[in-house]
Amino acid sequence: MRVTNMVRLFFIVYCFEAGLLLIFVPWMTVWDSALFQLPFVTLRNFGLHPLLRGAITGFGLVHLVWGIHDLFSMLLRRSPNPDAGADL
Repeated sequence: MRVTNMVRLFFIVYCFEAGLLLIFVPWMTVWDSALFQLPFVTLRNFGLHPLLRGAITGFGLVHLVWGIHDLFSMLLRRSPNPDAGADL
């Protein structure tokens, strides 16, 4: 396996993990309990606002789509065939 393919594979795994984390965590109770520990009420209310949670979820969807795109492009990419010009 070439180093570029390995780096690309690590990037795809990162995109899937970050995407799933950013999609689901803002809507879980761990998000609420972490934000309730903030000393600033305005910042706490901003972090609990559904619009911010939706924006973070959208950012997670971008990561997932990006990872799927890179995965498909990596799987469907043709390797150069050195014997292709031999039939001329």
